[in-house]
Amino acid sequence: MQTQTIGKSDLICSRLAYGAWRNPGVKTPADLTAEKKEAGKRAFLAAFEAGYTLFDHANIYGRTMGESLFGELLREHPRMRRDIIIATKCGIRLAGDPTPDAQHRYDFSREHILWSCDQSLKRLGIDTIDLYQLHRPDLLMDPCEVAEAFDMLHRQGKVRYFGVSNFLPSTVTMLQSALSAPMVVQQVEIHLGRLDCFFDGTLDQCLQLNMTPLAWSPLGGGILGDGGRVPEAHANRAVLESLQTFMDSMAKRIGTSRTVLALAWLLKHPAGIIPIVGSINPVHIREAAQADTLEISREQWYDLLIAARGKRLP
Repeated sequence: MQTQTIGKSDLICSRLAYGAWRNPGVKTPADLTAEKKEAGKRAFLAAFEAGYTLFDHANIYGRTMGESLFGELLREHPRMRRDIIIATKCGIRLAGDPTPDAQHRYDFSREHILWSCDQSLKRLGIDTIDLYQLHRPDLLMDPCEVAEAFDMLHRQGKVRYFGVSNFLPSTVTMLQSALSAPMVVQQVEIHLGRLDCFFDGTLDQCLQLNMTPLAWSPLGGGILGDGGRVPEAHANRAVLESLQTFMDSMAKRIGTSRTVLALAWLLKHPAGIIPIVGSINPVHIREAAQADTLEISREQWYDLLIAARGKRLP
């Protein structure tokens, strides 16, 4: 797979990333059977063998099982570590943490960032996280406190680079003003069914600051992939079903699949969007990698945008 540099860093990774959001495919540790563990490891290995070198985690994925399973895989295949970039995230506190009556919320306090990083390092079984991101904006965030935590983690050698996820451009600007080093990624939902980032300044800012956009759910939760269906209750059902038909027609003309076309559309953008593939099916993981070799034209890109909007451009 072709490679690219992540933001203002020396990290070089594949043009598509593999995400652990769905891996190992269970919701609670009690459901994690030996078979599920092996299937999860096969998915990680399939991604690695297909050329994915950026692996995206978060401490809440699988209620920590995603990081733990990947750490177990690295112990079984230690040589993998030198060829990959490991990203993970912190800041979301689930209901019941730390007391039964605690609600789902966000926490960017210095203490929580430092503690979360140590826990992720232990689960992953590594000394350094290549890319550490704040997961969702904490409305009580003190940028100076975050800066202290970032500086300490970098100074201790626990994190190489930092970024954010699901931030507004204004929040990125506010936080960056307090930091001693540039953030290198902004992870947001970007796909043909969610065009907000093209119009709200997010991708403009990524280009301006040289922050690499990481696109989570690049297939719209499967809707844009082959065989995906739009839920009957979806507010934008008519437009999305029309988009699917248009994508099928274009994919057939150029000899590819709807999945690959949707990912190649993201790769076309000059900000260097990295789609995060989240399937746990090795066949689908390998198929998605084909987007790296599909170059669509400017005209095809806009044809897909217009179909996704459901109306002509102004």
